[in-house]
Amino acid sequence: MSKAAVIFWSQTGNTEQMASAIAEGIRAGGMECDLMNVSETSAADAAGYTKLALGCPAMGAEVLEEIEFEPFFTELEGKLGGRKVALFGSYGWGDGQWMRDWVQRANDANANVYTDEGLMAHETPDEAMLTQCREFGKGFATY
Repeated sequence: MSKAAVIFWSQTGNTEQMASAIAEGIRAGGMECDLMNVSETSAADAAGYTKLALGCPAMGAEVLEEIEFEPFFTELEGKLGGRKVALFGSYGWGDGQWMRDWVQRANDANANVYTDEGLMAHETPDEAMLTQCREFGKGFATY
């Protein structure tokens, strides 16, 4: 049976809330799912999953978090070819350039990216956004 992983980094808890709701949605969509902080896994372990939902907020000048998540994703990029990947995260400023850049990187790695723009929450996700996260996860489970 195929299995998904929701792997995230979160400083304030916003992206973690999104990750939990996406994992709920994946499970509701009928797929097994592990939920973990990026510090709890490696790129090699992540590559063992059928589907990957990756979450990271925008940091600094709209980039991925540079200490843990960026090195993880850089190592994972070479393993994404043909893999189904969903990207999500929260932001507090800017216009989502970090997500557009991240989606482009995943596409350049020949991943099968779920939705062309990822899923973004501005600041703390409200109940409507968490519902959207659950639907995003459910859709990803059947993607």
